[in-house]
Amino acid sequence: MSSTRKKLTVGLSSALALSLVLSGCGSKSNNSSNAGGSDKTVELSWYTIGTPQKDVNKVMEEVSKYTKEKIGATVKMTQIDWGDYTQKMQVLTASGSDMDIMFTASWAFDYVQNARKGAFAPIDELLEKYGQGIKQVLDPAFLEGSKVDGKNYGIPANKELPAQEVWRFNKNILDQDKLSIENIRTLESLEPLLKAVKEKNPGITPFQVDKTFGPYVPYDYLVEKFPLAVKLGDTSYKVVNVLDTPEMKQALATMHKYYKAGYIPTEAATLESSSDAMATGKWFVDKATTQPFADNIWSTSYGYPIVSTPQSDALIYNWSVMGSMQAISANSKHKEKAMEFLNLLNTDPVLRNMVDSGIEGVHFKKTEGDYMENLPESKNYDMPTFSLGNVMLTYLNPGDPANKWEEFKKYNASGKPATLLGFNFDPSPVSNEIAAVQNAKEAFWAPLMTGSVDPATYLPKAIDKLNAAGLGKIQAEAQKQLDAWKAANGK
Repeated sequence: MSSTRKKLTVGLSSALALSLVLSGCGSKSNNSSNAGGSDKTVELSWYTIGTPQKDVNKVMEEVSKYTKEKIGATVKMTQIDWGDYTQKMQVLTASGSDMDIMFTASWAFDYVQNARKGAFAPIDELLEKYGQGIKQVLDPAFLEGSKVDGKNYGIPANKELPAQEVWRFNKNILDQDKLSIENIRTLESLEPLLKAVKEKNPGITPFQVDKTFGPYVPYDYLVEKFPLAVKLGDTSYKVVNVLDTPEMKQALATMHKYYKAGYIPTEAATLESSSDAMATGKWFVDKATTQPFADNIWSTSYGYPIVSTPQSDALIYNWSVMGSMQAISANSKHKEKAMEFLNLLNTDPVLRNMVDSGIEGVHFKKTEGDYMENLPESKNYDMPTFSLGNVMLTYLNPGDPANKWEEFKKYNASGKPATLLGFNFDPSPVSNEIAAVQNAKEAFWAPLMTGSVDPATYLPKAIDKLNAAGLGKIQAEAQKQLDAWKAANGK
């Protein structure tokens, strides 16, 4: 098993699955055990996302020894599997369960909606008092971009800040067929390569696409995978149905052309994920979201070389800022101590790496400098790095460049804000219409996006169905909110 497998959760969610971190932050949080105002040790209950790991309790025992000494708190972690997380957390929250810290994001246990519903404690004062270390290590754009109605309710993981779409290529096939990826950027520019690969490699899928695919178009979506969006750079902030735009119409026509040519898997619209193709290497190109040194990570993870080239600019979106967060439950009886723990997790390399990689000498071994290697026992503690706090504190894997986290900081500093950064749509006035539109959209979204159906006949019907379900009312409400936000923020 490769030593970087736990550093990624491939293909989980648009830009959010890959995420990592910065060496040399040091432990800035060596406060005494009664910093929260009590000498009594408290147990913090932490709910997080990911396939439940065999050794989680064993690791948390070691974590607790460390945190008890540092801040007078022990930790009990409950993992809930990817597909079940949102629903189970909604049930636990609604029933007033005793929880302290919980994972939330734009794509799982929706951060903005749950903040508005009162599931999370507002943390601005707690951050001031017990979270100064967090404020020092986080790029200010993370906290600014994750405010909900002017307040912070969660601590974003310190990871890549912008999101950038890339075309990702299986280098073995590129080399074998002597193909160049120079000047490849648009969907249309792929065509000569796809044609060549199909002709020369009968057992290979030229363009690996599954039901989660959506072609890149230069729009900032109000809600992920929902058809309302504003064109990037549009200073008038006009909300449009993205399916009715020239860019999407062209992209869907191109996808259908590729589907008919046999470049795309015939079952793409119902294919749950592309993991089987990635495991066998029987694919040529797919779409992914990048970060610094992503090609290295993908290559190590898959066991064969991957190269990529951009198809979009690196922009900071709401969903990239909110891609991985820790919130404190509104029901928590230990809010101050929970913030002390989160401050330690985000500033102390010993704690952060224990939570991420397990027990040193059991699950991993520390090598030279800030490098580590997994030991065989790591199979019992394989955590999604991006979901657990400041990724820039995690140890480097074999083959990682020594300046990895410095490059992450540069990449973050270079990101430009997307058009809707800082605007959070409040869906409550049109919640019935949103449910009806989501329902209507299910039948045609994946077939259209994957090119499986002809948009010339299918798209007008899809737009009619969305309009009948109430898309126009949602669009009008979104425009009203966006106009008010634009005025309030001097946009």
